[in-house]
Amino acid sequence: MSKSVENISIASHENNSMDSVQKAAISLGLVGLFIMALALFNVNFPNKGIWLAGAIIAIFAGIVLYANRTYLNQPEGIKNNGVWHKSLTSKGNWAWMIGIILTSFYVVLYWFPKYLGLGENGATNSGIVGFFDPLSIILNGKPASQWFVYGTLYTIAILGLGYKFILKYRHNKYQLVRTLSVMFFQLGFAFLIPEILEKMNPDKAYFAKDLKNMWPLNYYFFNDWHLKAMLDGGNLGMFMLVFGIAMIFIISPILTYFYGKRWYCSWVCGCGGLAETAGDSFRHLSNKSTVSWKIERWMIHCVLVFSFVMTIAVIFTFLSNNPEMSFITRGQFIWGIVIFLVVFTSALYIFKRKDMDKDAIYTMVSLVIIIIISLLLNYFSGNQNILFLDSNSLREWYGFAIGAAFSGVIGVGFYPILGNRVWCRFGCPMAAILGLQQRLFSKFRITTNGGQCISCGNCSTYCEMGIDVRSYAQKGENIVRSSCVGCGVCSAVCPRGVLKLENDTPAGRINSNEILLGNDVDLMDLINQK
Repeated sequence: MSKSVENISIASHENNSMDSVQKAAISLGLVGLFIMALALFNVNFPNKGIWLAGAIIAIFAGIVLYANRTYLNQPEGIKNNGVWHKSLTSKGNWAWMIGIILTSFYVVLYWFPKYLGLGENGATNSGIVGFFDPLSIILNGKPASQWFVYGTLYTIAILGLGYKFILKYRHNKYQLVRTLSVMFFQLGFAFLIPEILEKMNPDKAYFAKDLKNMWPLNYYFFNDWHLKAMLDGGNLGMFMLVFGIAMIFIISPILTYFYGKRWYCSWVCGCGGLAETAGDSFRHLSNKSTVSWKIERWMIHCVLVFSFVMTIAVIFTFLSNNPEMSFITRGQFIWGIVIFLVVFTSALYIFKRKDMDKDAIYTMVSLVIIIIISLLLNYFSGNQNILFLDSNSLREWYGFAIGAAFSGVIGVGFYPILGNRVWCRFGCPMAAILGLQQRLFSKFRITTNGGQCISCGNCSTYCEMGIDVRSYAQKGENIVRSSCVGCGVCSAVCPRGVLKLENDTPAGRINSNEILLGNDVDLMDLINQK
């Protein structure tokens, strides 16, 4: 009879080893990735379509088998056991290796696609781009591009790891609904519908057909080439132009008022979808320090100003060079922007100054800076030069810095090192705009029951946006933060049900000015007032 004592502690690293089924599942998924790696190195497969289908099926099958074995043989409830004992999820060697691989892939994808096999100047595709040709021809009638390969892999990651996420959080209805939502929007609106529409309009110039990819996340929406393509794109092009503008000024503000920024960042956005599914294992790595919060404020608002100014500049250039395609002049456009921002900023200050925290104040200052730069644009810019700089060069640098380096290379490649919401926290201009609306013009808040809080810290640990949720919960204070994406994981991991996501009347939702103690308030009066 063995006298060894079994360690049943969930904090022990001894219980984190994989069994044979999990190892087989990982091996199966790696087989699919290995086939794609062979294609990357120009291995010529005789029937590409069959091999591609086999690789995709192997990846999906491996994920499903691993997820089933990991979560279905245990009771419902979130299992984050051993995350600080595993190399991949604790910034160990595996994390750095995966981070380097992802970052290298993004660098090649954005700037050196020929090394992925993209045929240049009409040449036939090879490598992994050529490997995806059969699927691309079926969906859009054309050979694959590096962006088709990226979109396919992106969708596979969200669908496969979304299934894993669903099993992990299956006890929580909210997590199931929002995960199914991001899977649906990625597969349908971001992948299949745009490709099919492209096949139905082969003679039209390219313009973005993803209904959910709105400005400023879609940073090139107002670029001259994109505006011309939409204006010349028939009924579909005009619909995408009108719908895109409606998303900015009508649809998004209304949905944010009722549901907060979570309607987009956690239910619809492709960047958020990848972060929630593929990045779920790394959410605890998000830095919660005050220094990080200060850096976040500065960076997100610098990007906001940059994106606004660049968009105003490209529209200004478009109106300068194409007056026959517009019913307003460039001067009227600038003054319209200035008047709108002045009225909006003044209204914010007059009616909402008591509710403003530092995030909102930073956004207000950003709007003032945008107003000043817009006026300078009007008086110190020509048809092609913006403040004495070539507008094409400015757009290239903006696309490089924000559209590629930040959102792609750093935003995804650094998941295993900096957490899964690096781009959303520090670089997404959409987050700043929706954050201001959420803070000042929304019904959404996370309510807390401080009397039930045991200060376990789960909520803060697994907040992917770096919010110290526990500090709010301990005081029984509503959480109304500009950066909160409403993912609800803080509520899902709370063992006491302290946190609750709510949409209620805007009155009284921001109560951060005072900490009420038992001797400071008559509880019966407080209840009667409600």
